[in-house]
Amino acid sequence: MTTFRNARDLLLLTFCEGSITEDEFLLLYDLNTSKNPEYPYWDYKKFCLQDKDEAECKTEFRFQKNDIPLLLNVLGLPEKITCKQGTVCRGTEALCMLLKRLAYPCRYSDLMSTFGRPVPEISMISNQVVDFIFEHHSHRITGWNHTVLNAHSLQIYADAVSNRGAALDNCFGFVDGTVRPICRPDLNQRLVYNGHKRVHALKFQSVVTPNGLVANLYGPVEGKKHDAGMLRDSGLYNDLQRYAFSPTGQPLCIYGDPAYPLRIHIQAPFRNGILTPQMQNFNAAMSTVRTSVEWLFGDVVNSFCFLDFKKNLKIGLSQIGKMYIVCVLLRNALTCLYGNSTSEFFNLDPPTLQEYFA
Repeated sequence: MTTFRNARDLLLLTFCEGSITEDEFLLLYDLNTSKNPEYPYWDYKKFCLQDKDEAECKTEFRFQKNDIPLLLNVLGLPEKITCKQGTVCRGTEALCMLLKRLAYPCRYSDLMSTFGRPVPEISMISNQVVDFIFEHHSHRITGWNHTVLNAHSLQIYADAVSNRGAALDNCFGFVDGTVRPICRPDLNQRLVYNGHKRVHALKFQSVVTPNGLVANLYGPVEGKKHDAGMLRDSGLYNDLQRYAFSPTGQPLCIYGDPAYPLRIHIQAPFRNGILTPQMQNFNAAMSTVRTSVEWLFGDVVNSFCFLDFKKNLKIGLSQIGKMYIVCVLLRNALTCLYGNSTSEFFNLDPPTLQEYFA
């Protein structure tokens, strides 16, 4: 692959040999000069996972060193990834490139010292891995995943929630909307402006289970969308009517905040009017266990802090919605490997990584 730098070197050699005139040289040299600054990526050695120590992998990639090949295997990433313009990258390097990009707000140029590649290659490889994970695994959370939401598992979840003091004995999970701030767009600003949070944002609807997984995710939608509107558009209630039953046929439900309607498969706290002591006790008991939703939202952003840098999340320039879905999948992978505060709170182990991505 010929780079701008190689092209300029060839032009200089051709000019010295007298094959082109000075005017031709100046014109061609200007055409083969990139508008982006040229960083000396060639001064850095190529990436090798074996050269990294355990603490460095955990900090930069969020996964332990020995677990990265395992993650690569369950995701089904190929051994070699080829970009459209011909760049070839090993699967391990490509996955680590994306993990480091998402782990903390950084520029592509900040990754050159780790991977020894130019900025355009790092950008193309990272985006290709995002596309691959989304295309092959997004169905695990954007649809009803029977691997983690089968009748037997739902009953286990309901028992775990009940054992933590919940007032409902048939609640297997919790639903809530999350607002993800983005950079203010040039067009249609009002569509994505969330008046409650006072930020321009995209919204997602998540269903969280007591084993610490985001079991279902809908979005992105415009930031001004109400949670009840997201519920209607997502088709989640239709799935609950079809699948949310115990092995004995008893209806099970999810629990949400007062924004959600009361249905057989969706419950919410008592609201409006005067609340009796029993109603207040019910709300307090369910509120204690429902906070697990907020914990998981925090886990996603804390593990992949790039999502929290809204100045770089620009509609039309970044794959914001796709990136959030991929980060949720990767957060679920982290939970399968190491657990989280939600699974510890309910004393319920998540599935193994192989079981989740089976």
